[in-house]
Amino acid sequence: MMSDHLTVMTPVIPGARGAMQIELARAIACSPGDRAIALGIVEVPEERSLSEGVTVAQRRRRLLRRMGAAGDSETDVEVLVRASRGLEEGIREAAREKQVDRLVVGWRGPVRSDLRLARSTLDPLIISPPCDLMVFKPARATTAGAPVHWPPKRILIPVRGGPHADLALSTARRVARHFDAGVTVMRIVPRGRGATSVPAPGEIVVESDLVEEAIVQEAERHDLLIIGASARGPRTTHLFGFLPERIAERVSCGVLIVKTAQPVSPAMFGEVGHDLHALPVDAAATISTVVDQWFAEITFHSHEFANLADLMRLKEHQKVRISLALPALNEEATIGRIIGTIKSRLLDEVRLLDEIVLVDSDSTDGTVAIAESMGVPVYRHREILPEEGTYTGKGEALWKSLSVTTGDIVVWIDSDITDIHPKFVYGLVGPLLSQTGIDFVKGYYRRPLNLGTNLLTTGGGRVTELTARPLINLFYPLLSGLVQPLAGEMAGRRSLLETLPFFTGYGVETGLLIDILERYGLDHIAQCDLENRIHRNQDMISLSKMAFAIVQVVIRRLEDQRHIRLLEDINTTMKLIHYSPEELFLELKEIREYERKPMLTVADYAARHHPATAAVGS
Repeated sequence: MMSDHLTVMTPVIPGARGAMQIELARAIACSPGDRAIALGIVEVPEERSLSEGVTVAQRRRRLLRRMGAAGDSETDVEVLVRASRGLEEGIREAAREKQVDRLVVGWRGPVRSDLRLARSTLDPLIISPPCDLMVFKPARATTAGAPVHWPPKRILIPVRGGPHADLALSTARRVARHFDAGVTVMRIVPRGRGATSVPAPGEIVVESDLVEEAIVQEAERHDLLIIGASARGPRTTHLFGFLPERIAERVSCGVLIVKTAQPVSPAMFGEVGHDLHALPVDAAATISTVVDQWFAEITFHSHEFANLADLMRLKEHQKVRISLALPALNEEATIGRIIGTIKSRLLDEVRLLDEIVLVDSDSTDGTVAIAESMGVPVYRHREILPEEGTYTGKGEALWKSLSVTTGDIVVWIDSDITDIHPKFVYGLVGPLLSQTGIDFVKGYYRRPLNLGTNLLTTGGGRVTELTARPLINLFYPLLSGLVQPLAGEMAGRRSLLETLPFFTGYGVETGLLIDILERYGLDHIAQCDLENRIHRNQDMISLSKMAFAIVQVVIRRLEDQRHIRLLEDINTTMKLIHYSPEELFLELKEIREYERKPMLTVADYAARHHPATAAVGS
């Protein structure tokens, strides 16, 4: 069953007219449940990797958000930036992915040479649009360059019949409602025949044998003309028909030409479905292209979300709660500053967060006392869901934090960060609030290696580069664009997180990424540049144990998902070599990654977070 809600998208070229396009798309998507999307296309030449468009994409997103924030906020505008080889290709891909109902495209007119120039790239899109198409020509500017007739208060719609008339009428009503404008319906009859019925309120009947002249003359008393395309013969050079194009060139007011199309279907693009993870895994070139495009389009920067007022507007519009959970074990040196910085800026000054909780894994120092003294609730992970038992490990704390937080979005950051900044939270939340379809965000950063009195600019993230990324590139190449798959700074929607199993130890991040990829697809994952992160560096013994746990997780997922047996009984003991001038010995260490079932299947959790569903299940 098709939804009654509209998704309206407008491909925007930055500039004053782009802001008008965005506002027009917002006006058409004016009913509750509708979506308006401002689309930016970053064109990357064939000879260059799509991933090279990432910095341009980040700048384009920031610009489009500023342009979209200028209008009425009753209908929020989603910003989407695509990296593509060409403008038309990028628009079609985005229209398919977002299941767009109506596409609002700018037209540079009224000069004929401009129209021919536009046709060189958008001809195929206009001739065979992926959805209902609306081409917008802004009103002529004054000599000072300022647009006139905007926002429109008087809208004219000539009723001429034809397949596009209903679309023109419904669009006029929506635009008028958004701008609080009046609509004049114009009917033209041949001279001497007169009206066959009494005009309805808001309707005029004009006797004329010159349809073009009558419409042009009446349009000069209005701010926006909405007109349907006319029939297009096989030999015509006019994309919308001779009459609409002639009128659009002559009038000084804004013009919106509408043209219906069959609903977009995957067959139009030679594809079935659009999940990125469904692409053939043996097509290395295809995978590389998908990853490059994902990297360019869904790699964010925390600077994009530094305007907290914009984030608060998005949060309030979406009516979501946001929780921050801090997993901790003996972090008295850093926990106070982390809580103080985040709580002051993001909970007390601006209420981007609704709660901060600390999940403690049996700290023996002052971590718990510091958090409690600062008013942060502390939960000891072995006391959460006691009927489920307890394991040691960071993953256990993350899994159980779902049970004691209430947010629709859950954010996790590590508790050993020494250079904490609010961007470690808002940089993760921003993509979730600003772009539908993204359900999980990983942070990444440059990780200087802290050697006590010295700080090397590189050298951190050793397990990432020597273990995690090689395994990912080998077995899960669609995840190879993630800069730091093991980063502890991440955020996700509860609706996704509660459906996933969690490994209890060091392998939790790797397991989550693989499971999200396999169950939901790469396009549900994003990453955000948090710039720099300084934290306590671990010794080689600890890093070796971490790497061993990650290998276990990858092997287990390969066995589960690829239906292969790599090891009959996976080895969970590791011989750690202690070697120094004073000692040399082997330590046998048990390192086992246990797997927690999805939180949604835990009866106590379901009863508290989904009482209606739990009651039905009982």
